[in-house]
Amino acid sequence: MIETPRLRLHRWDDRHREAFAAMHADPKVMADYGGALTLSECNEKFERYVAAERDHGVSRWAVENLDGAFLGYAGVMPRLSKDHPLGAHFEVGWRFVRGAWGHGYATESAMAALRYAVHQVGLSEILSYTSPDNERSQAVMARLNLVRDATRDFMALTPSGKPWQGLVWVVPSRL
Repeated sequence: MIETPRLRLHRWDDRHREAFAAMHADPKVMADYGGALTLSECNEKFERYVAAERDHGVSRWAVENLDGAFLGYAGVMPRLSKDHPLGAHFEVGWRFVRGAWGHGYATESAMAALRYAVHQVGLSEILSYTSPDNERSQAVMARLNLVRDATRDFMALTPSGKPWQGLVWVVPSRL
């Protein structure tokens, strides 16, 4: 577990499944990624996060407040498929329930996850990306001092098959 002054980043367990699925079923939360996910898609994603932690020591982790309420997730995810437009890489990302927006939780938890990935796991390059219209995530990237690298921007398909443009940032070498 990683702790910040206001948050706890936890490994996934079954107590998180229902809140994880509810967050991904919210069309506003998922607007930047083509819409809500099905329960099957949520379960697949949940299992990928569990496997990433087990196999690579990093993942998106469940983010809770100090009272134990699920707020969302943040963390560094291995993207090891050579089929990804960026090839194999590690990516920092976050997603939060609507009630957690606007409180700085994404920045606080992502910074804690980045420090862990760099200082404990030893990752040397971590990317982040979002859609051109996701101003909230771009604001978090700015607060994290990520560096924009437009030469790596890419196009991909969402799980529902819709085209999605990714704008790329790089985590600075010093955290």
